[in-house]
Amino acid sequence: MNRASANLLLLITGAIWGGGFIAQATAMDSIGPVLFTGIRFLAAALAVLPFAIIEARRAGAPLLPDGGQWARFALLGTLLFSSLAAQQIGLLTTSVTNSGFLTGLYVVLTPVIGVALWRFWPHPVVWPAALMALAGIALLSGGAFTGLSRGDWWTILCAALWACHVQFLGRFVGNARPLQLACSQFFICGILGIAIASAVETVAWSMITASATEILFAGVISGGLAFTIQAIAQRHTTAPQAAIFMSSEALFAALFGALFLGERMGATGLAGCALIFVAMLSVELIPMMRRQRPAA
Repeated sequence: MNRASANLLLLITGAIWGGGFIAQATAMDSIGPVLFTGIRFLAAALAVLPFAIIEARRAGAPLLPDGGQWARFALLGTLLFSSLAAQQIGLLTTSVTNSGFLTGLYVVLTPVIGVALWRFWPHPVVWPAALMALAGIALLSGGAFTGLSRGDWWTILCAALWACHVQFLGRFVGNARPLQLACSQFFICGILGIAIASAVETVAWSMITASATEILFAGVISGGLAFTIQAIAQRHTTAPQAAIFMSSEALFAALFGALFLGERMGATGLAGCALIFVAMLSVELIPMMRRQRPAA
């Protein structure tokens, strides 16, 4: 797979997550955020498990990873669970506008964390493109941002943890089977969510059945399918580019909101869509044109 194909897959991932955002928001009417996060990823793990078994048989290797891989998968699963649980908690006390904007901070934080952890300096176009994508998310959210509630701080924590997950996934995925990695981190998320929810939230079967549709979509489609695509695609692109393409989640969330909820986008939202699109094109095309430029 070349980098352009990988980035296209990440764009598809953003589209799936955009649709999943609606399910995440509506599920909070009937279930707690930690329990929802745990149950959705347990569903995701069960959905991916058959394909992980097939992958293991074709590779001629056992399904269960070795000790070193378990440590890496445990780190990824913990970061994934912590990030999305923080986002779900934030949705209880912040607006969708603020949540969409603040979650998009990971676009900027991903290359910053890459420099801090690995001393990896991305192509210079990544920095203005990341800021452009962030500005686009702000415009797409309406540009209204006043004050920081408790939910806002939870969402900022979500963005920081997700940026860490993107960076560590980029480091680990090259040495692991992608379906094995995805399935393992999903099971870890599910176990953590159910265990923690049992201690801090009300847990009842009626809550799960009431939000079954949202759990299945967020778990099997937005979780199992989209995160597996991400794990496969990030083997063939850089973490900063992956972050920018996945930031299209906000664009698709606005599109699905218009299609299914009757929401309408004004001139400000359209300008935000244009900025995100230009950012994605810039991060893909400018490095490619520079590589193809003939030597003088």
